[in-house]
Amino acid sequence: LKHLKIKFGPLSDQDRIFTNLYGRHDWRLKGALKRGDWYKTKEILLKGPEWILNEVKVSGLRGRGGAGFPTGMKWSFMNKPSDGRPKYLVVNADEGEPGTCKDREIMRHDPHKLVEGCVVAGRAMGARAAYIYIRGEFYNESSNLQVAIKEAYAAGLIGKNACGSGYNFDVFVMRGAGAYICGEETALIESIEGKQGKPRLKPPFPADIGLFGCPTTVANVETVAVAPAICRRGGAWFASFGRERNSGTKLFNISGHVNTPCTVEEEMSISLRDLLERHAGGVRGGWDNLLGVIPGGSSTPIIPRSVCDDVMMDFDDLVRAETALGTAAVIVMDKSTDVIRAIARLVEFYKHESCGQCTPCREGVDWMNSIMWRFVKGDARSSEIDMIWELSKQIEGHTICALGDGAAWPVQVSTSNLYLPNRCTEQMTWVCRSYVPDRVLQQPLFLLLQGLVPTFCTVQKSETIFHLFNI
Repeated sequence: LKHLKIKFGPLSDQDRIFTNLYGRHDWRLKGALKRGDWYKTKEILLKGPEWILNEVKVSGLRGRGGAGFPTGMKWSFMNKPSDGRPKYLVVNADEGEPGTCKDREIMRHDPHKLVEGCVVAGRAMGARAAYIYIRGEFYNESSNLQVAIKEAYAAGLIGKNACGSGYNFDVFVMRGAGAYICGEETALIESIEGKQGKPRLKPPFPADIGLFGCPTTVANVETVAVAPAICRRGGAWFASFGRERNSGTKLFNISGHVNTPCTVEEEMSISLRDLLERHAGGVRGGWDNLLGVIPGGSSTPIIPRSVCDDVMMDFDDLVRAETALGTAAVIVMDKSTDVIRAIARLVEFYKHESCGQCTPCREGVDWMNSIMWRFVKGDARSSEIDMIWELSKQIEGHTICALGDGAAWPVQVSTSNLYLPNRCTEQMTWVCRSYVPDRVLQQPLFLLLQGLVPTFCTVQKSETIFHLFNI
């Protein structure tokens, strides 16, 4: 009867997977054992890969790193007869998406949950070792994770005969050097191998030729960390949360113009408004002061206030709203926000983080950045609205990885939602009020031209009006 469920959230405390999200308890092994980590892990490992994969498939778990690919299916690609090459699990902890900090909280306050998840996920795909690639700036998180791994080795939970199951599994931590592009799975693999962090062409996919030329699965921190809880409590338990095809619990990062920014674990498919008002104290200045929301990190398109009223925080409903769940990093913007400046800043970030391998991204994003800042300063022409739209379309889908897409989508939203045309109108009106005499402002011809500003007039340039009216 799951398809009949219409009310989602709030999540009860006994259903929370991440029980030390705010660091109120001991994050070391002793504290982790008290919270239920490593409980009957040996039994889970002894049940074998097929059983673990089946539970993950039943749970309906989808990748928590942004793409939302069914996890059970992805892991099963590795569960095939060996050709002699070792298999590897790579955990993507290179969390650099603006607005996103959920994985950081896991590694800082609940590192044993991730280490245990590596063992369970590794067993499911027959992996020999896990490489946790952590963002270089996460020094404290890296230190905590390394301590947790050392404790797990000392307790016999990983290494040879992990948990006494007869399964040998090692866990290594690799620190990045601050490149956002290394969050892309093949660029991450290149970086671990000591090469420049630039995405590879696919195929071959990592499941065939990945780390060191061996079969590899790259998984998000949150995806891996929930695997032991799914196996202990059952896939059906996890699937009982959220809508069909959008199962489970999810970590949400709420930032921006809310009263109490936070990271919270909630049920999938909870409404955006309920999420903000229940956990973040609501929008600053009240719900009516809301302008728009970025629902899943900087690479997901902005949704306007009209959509925010009813949208649910899951994969399918946000796709219906022409955006995406992404990493579930909710960035709230009230009516004091200069949306054009915000989008320009995001485009500038992507320009800075482009690896430069693909020409559409390397050159196109630089152009988009220049044009967007011209709009911010009021130096652009309205004809550049169509130009930047066409430019974004030439970038989207024409690069090896999705960084170009992430830069293009916010720009497309700014044109389709009339943010840029409205900015043109505002700038032109300001110029008119500043430079044109009152007697001219009242003429019918001028009023007609003012209505056509987004199409025919330049922005913040008074020469056109002076010539039209011989001022």
